[in-house]
Amino acid sequence: MSDVPHQWIRARHQHDRQRLLAAGAEVPVLAVLDAHRRLRGPYSAGGALLRTVVPEALRDWPDLVAAHETEILALTPELRGVVPATRETLTSLAVPKERTRFYSRLRTARIAHGLTEFLHGHLRRLGDGPRLLLVDNVHEADPTDQELLAILLRRADPGLLRLRIATAADELNTPPGPLAEPLGPALERYARVITGRDTPLPPLPAEDLAARWVAGDCTGDDPRPRAAYEALAPADRAALHDARADALTAAGEPSLALGAVPYHREHGRDPYGAGAGALRTALDICVDLGFYHATVDFAERGLALVDATTARNDWWAFTTKKTTSLAALGRPEEALVLYEGARAATDSPMVHMQAAYATAMIHTRYLPRDEQDHSTARAWANAAIAFAQAIPDPGERAFQTVFNRNGLALVAVHEGELEEALRLVSEGIVWLDRSLGASEHALHRSVLKHNRSQVLIALGRYEEALTDLDDVIAVDSNHPEYHFDRGNLLRRLDRPADAVVCYERAMALSPPFPEVVYNRADTRLELGDIPGALADFGYAVELDPGRVDAYVNRASLRYATDDLAGAGQDIGAGLALEPDNAPLLCLRGQLLAASDADAAHTALTGLVTARPDYAPAWAARATVSYERGELMDAIEDFGRSLALEDTADVRFNRGVAYLEAGDPDKALADLSAAFEATGDPEAQLHLGVCLLKLDRPAEARAAFHRCVEEDPDLAARVEALDVRHG
Repeated sequence: MSDVPHQWIRARHQHDRQRLLAAGAEVPVLAVLDAHRRLRGPYSAGGALLRTVVPEALRDWPDLVAAHETEILALTPELRGVVPATRETLTSLAVPKERTRFYSRLRTARIAHGLTEFLHGHLRRLGDGPRLLLVDNVHEADPTDQELLAILLRRADPGLLRLRIATAADELNTPPGPLAEPLGPALERYARVITGRDTPLPPLPAEDLAARWVAGDCTGDDPRPRAAYEALAPADRAALHDARADALTAAGEPSLALGAVPYHREHGRDPYGAGAGALRTALDICVDLGFYHATVDFAERGLALVDATTARNDWWAFTTKKTTSLAALGRPEEALVLYEGARAATDSPMVHMQAAYATAMIHTRYLPRDEQDHSTARAWANAAIAFAQAIPDPGERAFQTVFNRNGLALVAVHEGELEEALRLVSEGIVWLDRSLGASEHALHRSVLKHNRSQVLIALGRYEEALTDLDDVIAVDSNHPEYHFDRGNLLRRLDRPADAVVCYERAMALSPPFPEVVYNRADTRLELGDIPGALADFGYAVELDPGRVDAYVNRASLRYATDDLAGAGQDIGAGLALEPDNAPLLCLRGQLLAASDADAAHTALTGLVTARPDYAPAWAARATVSYERGELMDAIEDFGRSLALEDTADVRFNRGVAYLEAGDPDKALADLSAAFEATGDPEAQLHLGVCLLKLDRPAEARAAFHRCVEEDPDLAARVEALDVRHG
């Protein structure tokens, strides 16, 4: 493990961790970071890193900063006046009351990948070798920082960046719910462990230890300042917290509102007023940015201070934004329990309407697929519509009714009732255009039109769907998913080159996400761009090492281009993730055939036994049998493959096998079908041979002539056949 470039420092006390972090740095230090979430909440460490690096990068290579503005501004709102924001969307610009769309939980992983590539670009341009990143208090890090560090550990080029990560314990505080890349396994795999011994506490300067504890935002682990703080009277402690909160607020750094400021306000003189207000501010910011673990934390702290009777608006905000976040984090069952409690706590029609809508979405979308109940979802969606129709204000009544009918449309889609879904969404578009001013609820109106495009695609009405997508992009041109969806639709319309343009636009507007890279790879393959497809499949795997389909496709391409070693690596990596993956097992059998036909035949026999419905496995075993001279076995297996999936390649191969087995009549049928489907000169060449064997020389020579016209390189083979067969 001595050649592992990253280090995981484990020591109980901060003074020991800091000593080990700084010891023997073999390369220049890029930044020293504290990841404690109490400082600035989500991305306490990541934001500090950017505040250190971005000013220099902006001065020296503003193009690099511009390429990653979305990631930078998400982490460091302090830089909003310095880094131009040119990619705002209707989602990011929506005022709170019009915010009807929230980011995927995977957005933080995309941000982490974008920051990794920003750091690579910055350090590559700096030159002069690698830099070292020192990060302490990682055991107290928000999940956003944990995820960022996990991705950096895996992806960072050690020639550019090395990490020293310090924690107080072997076990990290892993949050419930899925993380794209958890930190614990990344540390175990990519970092060398250094365990520190306990040493005596260092002497403290002569100062007010209680004030020192609060000035450090209560994040240290030295027991002496904490003991002095706890010895104070409650009013004196609260005064220290208020003074600290005032000083931090005066600093004017927005990210402090997600960490230290709400903490100190909670512990100040007015926890139920100023404390709850600070938590509400942090809650609203985090849910809008997609920082859902932090949203849940702020909600739980807020709900400890307010209730439905004394502060209904704040209580409901903490409740519903917690449930929204729980659903996004893959914890919908917990959200359902909270909604039941909310309905029992109040008779507010607004609360009941919103709870009904959200309950419908959980049942139709967020629960595990085998637990979804679309009938129950429909009942709750109808209840939400009923509440909406009772709203006195006409404009608000129109918006809320359309919003909830859009939820019912999603239920209808999941039930297969596409025409009903199309009607609901189309009526909603007309209703809002008639009821609202031109600038009102622009976000939801774009969402409705986008949703209609998706229903139209499901109905096979592609040109109408394209018109809707184009309209949406015209009003929200920086939303990357719209360009991604447009690319997918253009592929259905057999416009792959235009699809690539859309994918590239989506990639330019968004932090990296593997779906768009994978789809561009697939489209490049369709266009015959083998190097581009290989590069993109590789990039998709780098962004998401668990993406088995990317391993399948890259392995297939590598096998087809005679990169057998590379194909073997991808097959192994994919099978480690999904041991029963039929395409990979089939490729493994084909790869074995190059060195051991018997082993290949055995492997493929195992596959067709386990997966008799997988056509390529029968074709692969047929090819091995053909190579072993077992023509009748090959013909039988080609037939089984064709019965499952009729393809020109397998038709051609069975035709060749029939030809060699002395059955030119059956060969003629297969080779003719293969040639008609592909126009392949090789198929025409074999068709000519078949015609010769059937004593039809004139037709054979005509086939040979057309074959040579298509591919002059076949002339020598045709001449030899012509001489041999007279």
